[in-house]
Amino acid sequence: MAITAVLILDSRGRLLIARDFRGEVDLQEAAEAFRVELERNAWSKGGDDAAVTAPLLPIKNGAYYFATVKHNDLYFIAVDASPYSFGGTLIAFITSLIRVFGEYFGKVVEESVRDNFVVIYELLDEMADFGYPQTTESKILQEYIVQDYHVMDQPKPPVAVTNAVSWRSEGIRHNRNEVFLDVIETVSMVIGPQGNVLRASINGSIMVKCFLSGMPELKLGLNEKVQIEQGGSAANGGGGSNSNAAGAIELEDVKFHQCVKLSKFETERLISFIPPDGEFELMSYRVANAAPKPLFSADAVIDLAPHKIDYLVRTRSLFRSGLTANEVSLWVPVPEDADSPKFQVNSGRVKYAPEKDALHWRIKQFPGQRENNLQGGFRLPSVANVDSRNRVIRRPIQIQFEIPYFTASGIQVRYLKVWSREGYTSYPWVRYITRANDYEIRLS
Repeated sequence: MAITAVLILDSRGRLLIARDFRGEVDLQEAAEAFRVELERNAWSKGGDDAAVTAPLLPIKNGAYYFATVKHNDLYFIAVDASPYSFGGTLIAFITSLIRVFGEYFGKVVEESVRDNFVVIYELLDEMADFGYPQTTESKILQEYIVQDYHVMDQPKPPVAVTNAVSWRSEGIRHNRNEVFLDVIETVSMVIGPQGNVLRASINGSIMVKCFLSGMPELKLGLNEKVQIEQGGSAANGGGGSNSNAAGAIELEDVKFHQCVKLSKFETERLISFIPPDGEFELMSYRVANAAPKPLFSADAVIDLAPHKIDYLVRTRSLFRSGLTANEVSLWVPVPEDADSPKFQVNSGRVKYAPEKDALHWRIKQFPGQRENNLQGGFRLPSVANVDSRNRVIRRPIQIQFEIPYFTASGIQVRYLKVWSREGYTSYPWVRYITRANDYEIRLS
């Protein structure tokens, strides 16, 4: 019996890993169906998830079937599109999968899954060929899997005993002592036809480029609104605000580089670290209470006739004046049989991208609180169903952009202090960048 796909979801039903073996199901749809079932079951049965971990659970009126094993607040799911699936075989495969992961990574928890996703995909491909289970012995798998992986809770000698910093060499010298810190955030957003935000998320990272001599210690303070989730409670990022304060920026899934002194953070709420030389990621995070305002709006007036289609597209930057977005790209859907494009814009350049069935409108610089317009049309040489064309042209408008000197979450660096035994003068620099990840605007 073949397995259609394997999914791994976190405790909230969010997708972490998805491997499609046979192309018989939509993985995003399957994961969303399980999440909905999980939420429905939690409401109706007080949080008891025995129903969703039944040996064989039909989803979407039997469109496909789930065999689910819950392990350390993770849901491991084998998906089968056949109503004649044998749940015991699917459960056995998932159980073997968890055992192999444990032998590889130590603890099978969300962190180890996120840290080892590349190896997990390789293991899945070796353990199932076109969905048919193959070897599940880790000793045999290790002969084929050569990718490095991260083992949790690997014992290490304490720094006090070794008196060493493994990530930084002694005797480093630079003619000019500088440290550059970039706060980079990516925004994903789905905006409805009326301008309302349907879905939004913000992910961020703090990148450091360090060119400092000796063995310096750096201290980083974030603005008081920042609340970092630690062990189920929120800790402020260098200020004194409480976690329930209005306008608090709640960070989840926070990961620090190994150079950060976690004991200092836990006791003093201070990000203190001896940095590696060169470039590294100091921390990454996800904004838990993300409710950002839209940064761009767009609407399209589309006049569809049997042999032509005319467009009037307006887009507006909604961030404050004084800021400028760079490399703004709008992808406007068009019918696949369109030809003879004629367009004019008041800013930027536009070209027809037939490989994407879209117009690509590129604006190099887009100041805040400005509006730009695109007007023109295509000929439609073929005779096609009006309804089918309407569905195509009502696909969302996709937007890409980058806004320097701005963070969507509002996170700010209050200070970046450098201390060194040598007592040299250092030059710390801080920069902010917000980029679009998956930003779309639906048309009415």
